[in-house]
Amino acid sequence: MMKSSRSTTRTSNSSVDRIYEQLKQMAMNYKFRPGEPLNEVELAASFGVSRTPLREVLNRLVAEGLLDFVPRRGFSCRALDTKMIFDLYEVRCGLEMMSAKLATERATDAEVDKLVTFWKKAAQNFSELSPLECARCDERFHEQIAMLSQNTELLHSLQAINARAHYLRLISMEKAHYRHNTCDEHQLILTAIQERNVEAAINCMSAHVSLRQEQLVEVIKEGVARLYMT
Repeated sequence: MMKSSRSTTRTSNSSVDRIYEQLKQMAMNYKFRPGEPLNEVELAASFGVSRTPLREVLNRLVAEGLLDFVPRRGFSCRALDTKMIFDLYEVRCGLEMMSAKLATERATDAEVDKLVTFWKKAAQNFSELSPLECARCDERFHEQIAMLSQNTELLHSLQAINARAHYLRLISMEKAHYRHNTCDEHQLILTAIQERNVEAAINCMSAHVSLRQEQLVEVIKEGVARLYMT
């Protein structure tokens, strides 16, 4: 009986993890229209599960800032609200500056060399990659710097912000000048980290993320237009 119970628990956990990964990607990419209530019955049927594991996943995504929940209205995808996005990027800027500082101070030469090799290879093909591939490379670059900070909480916080900003990053990466600027700015950050120049690393990272903030209004307008044209 104990063995059967453990097996059932594993199957249940597996279902929740599967639904979570799929719904997270859908929320990150705004496959649901902002503010439009999600139909739990239809979602449960499409995933072949009851509403109990579905609710568990939806509540988790609310906690991560990817969905909203309003009593008596239910779950919905978060709006592309300009103030909320600017607030998000202000927090991101602070986290990224701290990542750059701590990585410059704490990473080993071998770890820095590995990051340099990763970005050099990515940059060589950046203009030929799909917007999705570019967005993922960009996210990975920033998250690897956070990893080199040796601060797990910082990394987790940045990953959560990257998930919420993914859709805007994806739209941005469709533009050739944005890709070009990303490559140049990443190289400046890497050079500062390699030279163990803490002040330069912080300043280069701040300039990089702050520049993205200046472009946000245009990207948000484009994102909203796409969501309501489909």
